[in-house]
Amino acid sequence: MRDPSTATITVDRPADFDEFWAAGLADCASYGLDPVLTEMPTLSTSTVVVYDVSYVSFGGLRVAGWYAVPRDGTAPYPGLVTIPGYISEPTIPKEWAELGYAALAVAPRGKLRSNAVFNPGYPGLLTNNIVDHHTYGYRGFYLDVVRAVDLLLERPEVDGSRIGLAGSSQGGGLGISTAALRPDVIKAVACGAPYLCGIMDAPTLTRSYPYEEINEYLRLHPKDVDRVRETVAYYDGLNFAPAVKAPTFIYLGLEDDVCPPETGFALHRVLTCPKTLRTYEHCAHHAGLPGVMRVVEAFLAEHLSLADHLKPVI
Repeated sequence: MRDPSTATITVDRPADFDEFWAAGLADCASYGLDPVLTEMPTLSTSTVVVYDVSYVSFGGLRVAGWYAVPRDGTAPYPGLVTIPGYISEPTIPKEWAELGYAALAVAPRGKLRSNAVFNPGYPGLLTNNIVDHHTYGYRGFYLDVVRAVDLLLERPEVDGSRIGLAGSSQGGGLGISTAALRPDVIKAVACGAPYLCGIMDAPTLTRSYPYEEINEYLRLHPKDVDRVRETVAYYDGLNFAPAVKAPTFIYLGLEDDVCPPETGFALHRVLTCPKTLRTYEHCAHHAGLPGVMRVVEAFLAEHLSLADHLKPVI
């Protein structure tokens, strides 16, 4: 039986990696966020107000999300961006608002409520324009999450010194990239079964989607392998990881056939921030859910100073 903790996962870091992402952030900054929040009474509760939200992101594209805020009048609240998985749509983050967060569930471009201009489909996103890192479909997708953080920073009910990120699979991977691109803002990252780490090694370790999209693409276009490798190096979580400053909690299923645990261990190794890793035997891509959520909640509460009585159970 292979030991995923000792596997060698490698990725080259492009010489202009930082400049490339600085250019993307500059493009975003050239547009006003122009946030639009519409209260949704039918989705709200006696304790939580829910808003339909949209804002302008990379390339001037407007993307959507759900925003949930406590009604208890104790603002400012810690902010939390929740990031969806590859094929899943963002759910209304009422449970996080119930815990005391101003929670924004982002729907990056291509998701149901943000697909008017960009809609590569699923499968499809992972290989959309994959031979050109400038136009690769994930470029705007990554930056849409960064812009969600920027939106929270503009909200008067949010304490901008207490903003965290939470997600699993794609949500975990984009938590790492977002924390790296906003290192002085993000204070905690909860990262389950991280996708988009070791992007070229992962398809050799699994035949499950989404990584199988790369295998399929290269079977059809074998001459493109070097161009694909060059492109995804700009998007690999292992290249973002050294820039993450926030305490990061990673949780992995040791029998994950979607995001191989080898890549999660590799991510943990290259992070230089305060970090914690929890693994779950006999668990696949759910990576210990639902039980691990109690640990996630305690981790975020500790690092975002949600409540002094909530102690970590890691």
